[in-house]
Amino acid sequence: MTVDRKSGRVRVTRALAAVDAGQIVNPDGVVNQIEGGIIQSSSWTLKEEVKFDATRVNTRSWADYPIMRFDEVPQIEVLLLNQPDAPFLGVGEGAQGPAAAAIANAIAHATGKRLRALPFTPAKVKSALA
Repeated sequence: MTVDRKSGRVRVTRALAAVDAGQIVNPDGVVNQIEGGIIQSSSWTLKEEVKFDATRVNTRSWADYPIMRFDEVPQIEVLLLNQPDAPFLGVGEGAQGPAAAAIANAIAHATGKRLRALPFTPAKVKSALA
């Protein structure tokens, strides 16, 4: 991960996930689910925000709602801990919470500042670093 202290921009460059899903029937499906969850959570954590004021929602279209672009997607590695004698646990949306927490921890490690309000936009990062 990189944090540009001048612009406040955070970029997740690499993500590694170790996944214990019990007995795994479809490893490729588990990897796809985790990769997608990490990408989705990274976008939520760094960019996605519905803006509103006291009377209405001001985010009216996709043009007003930033999402992670393909060129911003990190390199992702998923390690599966297959346990053939264990029950099937599935993965669902198991990557989203841990991915957001990992990004928050990486920002704190890189800057010494703990951000607590999502999304971690450049403006919020710059404010925390000021």
